[in-house]
Amino acid sequence: TPGSSLRNLLDMDTFSKSDPVVVLFVQVSGSSEWKEFGRTEVIDNTLNPDFVRKFVLDYYFEEKQNLRFDVALFGAQDFLGQAFVALGEVIGSQRGRLERPLTGVPGKRCGTILLLAEELSNCRDIVTMQLCANKLDKKDFFGKSDPFLVFYRSNEDGTFTICHKTEVVKNTLNPVWQPFTIPVRALCNGDYDRTVKIDVYDWDRDGSHDFIGEFATSYRELSRAQSQFTVYEVLNPRKKCKKKKYVNSGTVTLLSFSVESEFTFVDYIRGGTQLNFTVAIDFTASNGLPSQPTSLHYASPYQLSAYALALKAVGEIIQDYDSDKLFPAYGFGAKVPPDGKISHQFPLNNNVENPSCAGIEGVLESYLQSLRTVQLYGPTNFAPVINQVAGIAAQVTDGSQYHVLLIITDGVISDMLQTKEAIVTASSLPMSIIIVGVGPAEFEAMEELDGDEVRLSSRGRYAERDIVQFVPFRDYVDDSGNQVLSMARLAKDVLAEIPEQLLSYMKTRDIKPHRADPE
Repeated sequence: TPGSSLRNLLDMDTFSKSDPVVVLFVQVSGSSEWKEFGRTEVIDNTLNPDFVRKFVLDYYFEEKQNLRFDVALFGAQDFLGQAFVALGEVIGSQRGRLERPLTGVPGKRCGTILLLAEELSNCRDIVTMQLCANKLDKKDFFGKSDPFLVFYRSNEDGTFTICHKTEVVKNTLNPVWQPFTIPVRALCNGDYDRTVKIDVYDWDRDGSHDFIGEFATSYRELSRAQSQFTVYEVLNPRKKCKKKKYVNSGTVTLLSFSVESEFTFVDYIRGGTQLNFTVAIDFTASNGLPSQPTSLHYASPYQLSAYALALKAVGEIIQDYDSDKLFPAYGFGAKVPPDGKISHQFPLNNNVENPSCAGIEGVLESYLQSLRTVQLYGPTNFAPVINQVAGIAAQVTDGSQYHVLLIITDGVISDMLQTKEAIVTASSLPMSIIIVGVGPAEFEAMEELDGDEVRLSSRGRYAERDIVQFVPFRDYVDDSGNQVLSMARLAKDVLAEIPEQLLSYMKTRDIKPHRADPE
């Protein structure tokens, strides 16, 4: 929710100071259209207003969310200036505070706008609980029962939505289930008194599980178990109607219940964690001669190459979270001047001491310069550049730095074993790897590295966490030719996993975010 203040506004009011109002416009994704989102209150007679009204926006790390703040005089047509900013820039700035000059009135200094972003706490608690049951009804003809629990949260309209299933405990009427963890949001949508319904079933192989009984509770009631065991009667309404002497179908006991707060990606960014962005570009001969229109590196006067488009799409979002905006950029798989040696991590700017380029534009410039000076060759080795970034990531592991490596490639990988080894090693470091595959190749090797389906392993060692996200560029080239929209979709899909990957690193290392100093 950005709050706003203005400083040193233009004085447009002849008799007194100005009466300013700020109007927020949000750019429609993939178009140049702006929609009014909301207005602050009007503050009378001041050139340095602090507004109270906040704008509540949904924030997505993986999208470029462009905002425009227009400042005007209330009741008059006088325009006092405007500022353009991406929401990510406000969140990525120190302590979520960003100051921008107001522009738009020719020849005049319009003052500044100060934006403050804070995350609304939307019930970020996570619950861990353990339950057991006693004397459940016997449902199986030959054995006892195979019980499991199903949790449902109640919705506003009185319906129920399944939110958790326990594992099945085989052949017992007195099961003890494993402890499990669930977000409070999922359990009760943050409403502590909302009904939580729990059904007890007997598992059957054919899927026609037998209903043993049910009971109802609430988050508030469950949370009392922190001081005492809570015992629930399991009731089967049909049995209750039929049998006069029916007491219950067993009991379920809540053995333990604990709550902890979960930190969010924004907590770490606001606490000072920097995202460091490194780029590696495939300069192997399989891409085709850059001067030929069939080459994946070919840039016509009217159209950037697939490599440049992918780099721009991802880089322009990530750069908002990197305070120095200096990005190391490498090429691999080319013969490099002066001696024509094959290199798998040559700096695009030709500066071995300092491979960093200024901004995404600087990376693009160095990339185009390299295409003119190196000879595309081979093989396609990923491991050297992954190990290079991993070496830097290993130097600072306290959570203040997190590295994102973007590899853009045509996908024919030569050092698969070494790359798997490098990724498994890197999975314990503060880093993520994004791979964008360009061109028509089959990308099975990349899918394997992605590790979404099967956890990546190398020589019997498994990756500690999934740190690779792969997407094929061709899936994002749409027929309508709306490049802005298709590149926004590409960025969204490759960046969507980064916040989770950063959180999984922090969690496994028990790193808490630094609290931003109060103003």
